[in-house]
Amino acid sequence: MAGPASHEVEAPTGPAAVTPGPAAWELEGFGRWLAPRAEATSRAYLADVAAFVGWAERGDRRGPADVDRIVLRRYLAYLGTRRYARASIARKSASLRAYFSWCVRRGVIASDPARRLSAPSAGGRLPKVLSHSEIGRLLDGPRTPATPLEEAIGRRDDALLELLYAAGLRVAELCGLDLAGVDLVGRTVTVRGKGDKERRVPIHRHCAEVLGRWLAEGRPALVGPESPTEAAFFNRRGNRIGPRDVRRVLDRRSPVPTHPHALRHSFATHLLDGGADLRVVQELLGHASLQTTQIYTHVSKERLLDVYDGTHPRA
Repeated sequence: MAGPASHEVEAPTGPAAVTPGPAAWELEGFGRWLAPRAEATSRAYLADVAAFVGWAERGDRRGPADVDRIVLRRYLAYLGTRRYARASIARKSASLRAYFSWCVRRGVIASDPARRLSAPSAGGRLPKVLSHSEIGRLLDGPRTPATPLEEAIGRRDDALLELLYAAGLRVAELCGLDLAGVDLVGRTVTVRGKGDKERRVPIHRHCAEVLGRWLAEGRPALVGPESPTEAAFFNRRGNRIGPRDVRRVLDRRSPVPTHPHALRHSFATHLLDGGADLRVVQELLGHASLQTTQIYTHVSKERLLDVYDGTHPRA
C-alpha cells in the first residue's frame, strides 16, 4: 500500500498518540464512541478522522459545521494525488462517514455531508494464496539455532506460523491469544475476533504438538519479570508479541515475499480446494457474513483454471 509523502500531516497509529483538534471537532468524544469496536478499527478510524481534521484546518475549517460534501470530495481527491491505495482511501471514507453520522446524532451538525460519500472501490484483487509447496517450505524449512535463546525463538516461530495456517487466525487474534485459550488435549484455541466476538477453532495434531513444545520448552526462556503471564506468545523483550513481530517472523522464514494474512487466505482457499463447505469455512474464519467468505470461492476457481490450463493437453 502506498504511503503518504513525508510532508503530509498524518495522524499517528496509536489512540494515545492522536492529538485531537480543537474542541469543536470533539475527537475525544468520537474516540469514546468508537471504544466498543475492535481495537484496530477504533485506532484506524480515529487516526483517519484526525488526519482529515489536520487537512481541513489548513483550509480554515474549524469544525464539522464548516465541512460540506464538496470539501469531503476534495479531501478524497487529495488522498488520490498523494498516491494512497484505493483500499486505504475507501477505509478513510468509511471513517469519515462514521464520524459525521456520529456528529449528526450528537446534534453537532444538522445534516450529514458524508451520507452519500463514495470512494474508489477497493478493487477485485484476489487475496494472495501460498501454494502447498510454499507452505511446506515456510513451516518445515531447516533452521540451525546457535544459542538457547535462538532455539526458544525458533520454537516460538514454528508454533505461531503453524497456528496461523492451522486455524486461519487473524494476526490480532494470534497476538491476543492467552494461555487459557489453548487446549492441547482437545486441540482447539479460543480467540477474540472482530467485534470482540469469541470463537473456538480446531487445530490439527501436528500443530498441537508444535504449540505444546513452544509452551513447555521455548516460552519459559522468553518470560521476563514484567511479562504478562497470561500471554501465549512473547517477543524477544518478554512483551506480548505484536503484529510487527509476526511480520518480522514471516520476513525471515518465508521463501517468497508474503504477509501474515496470506496464511489466513491460504487456510481458507486450501480448505475449499479440498471440498470443505463454504459455511464451515465461514464459521472457522469468524466471518459475520457469508458474502465475506465467498471471495475464497473465486480464488479457488482461479486456481482451478490455472491447473486446467497447465495440465490439459489442448489447453
